[in-house]
Amino acid sequence: MVLEAIRYSRGALEVLDQLALPHATRYDAVRSSRDAWQAIRSMRTRGAPAIAIVAALGLAVELEALRRDAALPPAAADVAALVDDRLAFLVTSRPTAVNLADAARKLRRVAREAAARAGDGGGGGGGADVADAYVRAAERMLADDVRDNEAIGRHGAEWIAARAGGDGDDDDDAALSVLTHCNTGSLATAGYGTALGVVRALHASSRLRRAFCTETRPYNQGARLTAYELVHDGIPGTLITDSMAASLLALRGRADNIAAVVVGADRVAANGDTANKIGTYALAIAARRHGVKFVVAAPRTTVDLKTASGAAIVIEERPAREVTTITGPTVDADPTTPAQTIKIAADGIAVWNPAFDVTPAELIDAIATECGVVEKGEDGEFDLEKLFGQEEGDMGREMGRWGR
Repeated sequence: MVLEAIRYSRGALEVLDQLALPHATRYDAVRSSRDAWQAIRSMRTRGAPAIAIVAALGLAVELEALRRDAALPPAAADVAALVDDRLAFLVTSRPTAVNLADAARKLRRVAREAAARAGDGGGGGGGADVADAYVRAAERMLADDVRDNEAIGRHGAEWIAARAGGDGDDDDDAALSVLTHCNTGSLATAGYGTALGVVRALHASSRLRRAFCTETRPYNQGARLTAYELVHDGIPGTLITDSMAASLLALRGRADNIAAVVVGADRVAANGDTANKIGTYALAIAARRHGVKFVVAAPRTTVDLKTASGAAIVIEERPAREVTTITGPTVDADPTTPAQTIKIAADGIAVWNPAFDVTPAELIDAIATECGVVEKGEDGEFDLEKLFGQEEGDMGREMGRWGR
């Protein structure tokens, strides 16, 4: 059974409460854009693709509720303005993830174009048409995400197998191991995953020996979520603490050595600098030191050509309590027992808690997208503009050889 972080049917949305995982499975109803904002901000929903989709669908559900209650503004211009206002609000929930801002921009354009087609000049009669156009567009984003993630996984797995070893045979000696950080699987997307999608694709093709995942402090997305997905899917997995990663990479050449580090992204700047979960930069440094390939796996919507470099990416800072406390059930507790929050730091200590860091493009070997894998050119630079301006089919053909 495929893990579902998002359950949607027209007019109804539920999101898996990822703060309760892996100890309890609980879905929360999202009935409005405000509910979606709260789910994203509290990190009950997380992962750049999932954030964008939950935000989009949260507003879709709200529009359906307004229509059901006969409270939807009749004028097309008024519904377009409502969409504009709600999307601006939703973008404030997690500012670093560009997928959310990109989805809001596209959906805002859908609403405005639908209002223009209605041509009622604000006098009424076209509001339902604008709502319909918005809802259909949000639903397409949900369907497209799964398809795109499967393509990311396929392209990334093929690149790693070709560049880092492994020939696709069933012989375990031909298999390779990878290290991943944070959670980038079904729980962070509409399904399948980005970096964890690459792991899934390697496993499905018998090219994976073992997937190592970091615990990912301070929110433990690796220990709670990635480990949960690996166990759920029967993928050989091993959990390590964040501080063990460099020592693991130093074992290259021995059993279970790491052929590649594969991570997700919340924003990729035009030059390839990548913002991802805090700790990613340290992994990239360690990978370069030990000759391990470092791969970013993300949908094309994560690439922000308007941001020249990582220096311009706004890094969200989270509350101090995420570092000074830890929450979970006690050992051997009944599953219905409420989780306990425990202090793990000295009272009064100052805390710095950035949610993300920026990995310089010079430390990244490849960026896997649904269109193919982009490598650096002879000048040592990524040309990410090639991802845009062409139809997806053309892009797949152009980049079928991983950007060479």
